Amino acid sequence: MKILAHINWFIATTIIFIALTFSIIMYPLLPRPYARKIAAWFVRLSTFFSVEKIGQEDPDAQMFLVNHQSDIDIGVIETLTSKDITWVAKKALFDVPFFGLAMSLPEDIEVERESKISLIKLLRAAKDRLKKKRVLTIFPEGTRSRTGRMLPFKSGAKVIADKYKLKVQPIVLIETAKCYNIKNFYYMPKRIKAIFLDSFVADPDDPNWLAELRLKMQKVYDEEVKREKK
Repeated sequence: MKILAHINWFIATTIIFIALTFSIIMYPLLPRPYARKIAAWFVRLSTFFSVEKIGQEDPDAQMFLVNHQSDIDIGVIETLTSKDITWVAKKALFDVPFFGLAMSLPEDIEVERESKISLIKLLRAAKDRLKKKRVLTIFPEGTRSRTGRMLPFKSGAKVIADKYKLKVQPIVLIETAKCYNIKNFYYMPKRIKAIFLDSFVADPDDPNWLAELRLKMQKVYDEEVKREKK
């Protein structure tokens, strides 16, 4: 089984690389967000994973907050919604050759932690994307967590949401690391569950809403994992 998973990982990773290449080529040719959507669907169909969507997407949501376990999480979200997404990610990813180009061409937003200047740029970029009716999408943990326990949420999402009083919709992805794990060279296609929670308008006067949201998302995650094991 492990050998098969390693072979699958090599094939899936090659497909992802091809999809990124085509997306870069298509960006100048197609209106946004079609290049990224086509690439995401190509990966999903070619690697044979499926997604079960639970709950309803809010058509008025301005920000998605998503837990992060796997490198396929972006593709999962892109195939779940037709909205024009702007991903907010750490600056280091934009510096990665090839991958960084695939993020900068569709005008994703880079953020440099612990930098006041970067925070100002982040807020300006967020305002620009919101004016273009794009949905800001963030992994608030800031990095992948493969243990099933969500890491503390970074404050950047709250800063943006509070500043512009955004309508936020949380999305909980269930065990995507058990599908694709780049660290362990592992891929096995499976049915991934994505749970859309109720949206809410960020309240700048509530200093705890982001921390409380993490607890809520973790509870939903734990309950769904327990349900799957029954």
